[in-house]
Amino acid sequence: ESEGLLKALRELLTAKEFKSRMEGVQLLREHCENNPLFISTNVVQIFNSFAPRLQDCHKKVCQQALKALAFMIPILKGALHPVLDHVVTAATESLNTKHSGIYVA
Repeated sequence: ESEGLLKALRELLTAKEFKSRMEGVQLLREHCENNPLFISTNVVQIFNSFAPRLQDCHKKVCQQALKALAFMIPILKGALHPVLDHVVTAATESLNTKHSGIYVA
C-alpha cells in the first residue's frame, strides 16, 4: 500500500499541470501531518520530487511548496538530514525572486 501511495505522490509532484503539482504539495503536507513516519521512511524519494517545486516555474506552486516546507521542518526534524543540502539550495534560490508572495513564504 505504501508503494502505491509513494508512486501517486511522486506522480503528482512531478506532473506537467500546475494544479496537479499543487495537489501533490498539499498531499505531501497532509501525509507529513498525519503519517510522518511514512514521509521520514521515504524522505529521499519524496524530496527528490518535492525539491524542484521549491523553484517551480508557476509562482503559486512555488509559494505553496515553500509554505509546506516551513510546516514540515518541525515535524520531520532529523529525518531531513539526507536531503537538507538539496532542499536548502532550492529554497535559497527562491529567495532571489522579486515576487513578494514567494519571498514572504
